[in-house]
Amino acid sequence: MRHTEHPWLLPSAMAGPLDPELPADRARRPRRTVRDWVVDTLVFLLAAFIGLLASDATDKVGNPDLVVLLDQVVGAAACAALWLRRRWPLGLSLVLTAVGVVAPVAAGASLLGLFSVAVHRPFRPQVALAFGAGLVAAVAQPFIRPDPTTGLWANVVTGLVMMLLVTGWGMLVRSRRQLVVALRERALRAESEAELRAEQAQQRAREAIAREMHDVLAHRLTLLSVHAGALEFRPDAPPAQVARAAGVIRDSAHEALQDLRQIIGVLRAPGSGEEGDRPQPTLATLDALVAESRAAGMKVALDVAVADPAAVPAATGRTAYRIAQEALTNARKHAPGTEVTVTVRGRAGDGLTVEVANPAPDGPVPPVPGSGQGLIGLTERATLAGGRLDHGRTPDGGFAVRSWLPWHP
Repeated sequence: MRHTEHPWLLPSAMAGPLDPELPADRARRPRRTVRDWVVDTLVFLLAAFIGLLASDATDKVGNPDLVVLLDQVVGAAACAALWLRRRWPLGLSLVLTAVGVVAPVAAGASLLGLFSVAVHRPFRPQVALAFGAGLVAAVAQPFIRPDPTTGLWANVVTGLVMMLLVTGWGMLVRSRRQLVVALRERALRAESEAELRAEQAQQRAREAIAREMHDVLAHRLTLLSVHAGALEFRPDAPPAQVARAAGVIRDSAHEALQDLRQIIGVLRAPGSGEEGDRPQPTLATLDALVAESRAAGMKVALDVAVADPAAVPAATGRTAYRIAQEALTNARKHAPGTEVTVTVRGRAGDGLTVEVANPAPDGPVPPVPGSGQGLIGLTERATLAGGRLDHGRTPDGGFAVRSWLPWHP
């Protein structure tokens, strides 16, 4: 994945500075930024400082004034040429290397030119070419412009060591920049994959909604169709039968509409197998769910403050049951050994509140693949049922799931 695939990401939002010489970044930053100006100015000043030291050294060894002046002019031109290092790093490095052989004052600019090539270009062939030219210059320079204050071979060894250090440092900087770019791309890719997984989880939840709606509404709509067909084929039926059939049709249609409003948030997990042939769970069967969890070794405290759980509408009760079921499953996976508290409150007209909370686990828990997908389904279920669901960490480091569902009188 390349940065050009994400044009909405501005450079200011990226994790690190862009490298104008990298193909992924060059097209998006044609001009020098403030950071570029600061870096280039520091490079120029560093080359000028090294040149001043070299100029002072050439003056002290007894060179003619004209030679010293020419060295200073050439050194100043070499330092000024470093402003072109971003556009032509290899060509500039080769020129500065050649100049440095005859003008020691340009040695600082020559080293920084080689450093720029190592930072902005691949090792083969460009860095290798610039490094090879630098090695030749390091050996030839003491013979062409010897320094009487130091030995010949000392100068050669010093030049070779400087070339190695500068090239290695530049390649290290380049590797770090490439690592930053790779990590940035990996973060973008992980974010995209997480969004895709969330969308897939939502799609699976919506598909399950369709199956649930068919299962629950099929009975009522079948009754409605049967009685409507009877009226169609028996127009001469006694008035009492017609009135009774019309009443059944009216009641079935009304109940179907009520179920349609409430059951939209009811989900059934794909591949449930024989579970589709069993009666759907409601709030009245929450005790059995808690007992099953306790039998599996969980510590569960159940607090139901609902006068008559059986009076809760079937769709609302199923949704509350599924929320509690998923929350208990998550607690068993992510906080094993802790005591889970299940609290149910509500009455007709005020709505039904379901809260499942657990403290933080005692020790580290290995990550579970696919974590978070169940919570996405629960949020979708509660929202489509006309309610809401919140989940997150508690102040003590635990986790809580809180939901509110409508309970129409």
